[in-house]
Amino acid sequence: MCNRYRPVSVTVVRDVFGFTLLEEPQPLYATQGIGPWQPGPFIRAGSAAVGQWGLIPWFSPARRPTGRGGRPISTNNCRIETVATAPSFKGPWARGQRCLIPALDYDEPYWGTGRNVWWRFARRDQAPWALAGLWSEWTDPQTGEGVLSYTMLTQNCDGHPLLNRMHRPDPSLPADAQDKRSVIPIERADWGTWLHGSIEEAMALVKLPPVELFAHGPADPAVQVPLDLAGGMS
Repeated sequence: MCNRYRPVSVTVVRDVFGFTLLEEPQPLYATQGIGPWQPGPFIRAGSAAVGQWGLIPWFSPARRPTGRGGRPISTNNCRIETVATAPSFKGPWARGQRCLIPALDYDEPYWGTGRNVWWRFARRDQAPWALAGLWSEWTDPQTGEGVLSYTMLTQNCDGHPLLNRMHRPDPSLPADAQDKRSVIPIERADWGTWLHGSIEEAMALVKLPPVELFAHGPADPAVQVPLDLAGGMS
C-alpha cells in the first residue's frame, strides 16, 4: 500500500500526459508530497483533474469516508483482487472509471533495521510514474457540490525481490503469505489500454515491475541504512 507520494507539476501533466489543468489560479496540490485526503492530480479518459486522494464512496455522508456506524474507512488504496466486489470501489470499476496517477516518486516503510525508514521509489529512467487508480465523483448532500476523488490500486508483492522488503513483516506468517502490497505502474505504451480498454484488457496490465526499473533509497538522504540489493537512488 502507499500512504505518501510526490505528485508531478502541472507542467509535467501538460508535457508528458498531454492535458492542461484549467483550475484558477493554479491547482491546489502540493508537489513536495501529499498524503491521504489531500488533493492531487489524476488522468482520466479525455482529461486531467484534481481530486481528493481517498475515494469517496456513494454511501458516505461526508468527504472523509465513513462506513456503517459512522466509522472512518480508508479508501486511498484499493486491493486489485477485490476491486470488483468491494462496496467502496465496485461501482467505479464496473463503469470503467480507471485513471492514471502521475507521481515523481512514492514512499514505503522499510523495517529491515527494526524501525521504520521511509524508502523512496523513483523510476531509473527519470520519467514520472503513471500509477493505476480509480476515480469517482461524489455529491455533497449539504451543498450539492460535486467532489472528485481517486484511489490507488495495489497488488500483492510477496514474490518481488525488492518490494517484498517493504512494510513491517508478520513473524507468524511465512514470507510468501505476508500479503505485502505495492502500487501498480502502467507503462506509457499501455496508458490508452488502461484508460479506454475493457476490464479484461486492463487486468492483463496488472503485473509487478522489474527491479531494474527502480531507482530507490531512503527518502531522507541523511539516513543511510543497509539494503542488500543493488540499485541506489540515482
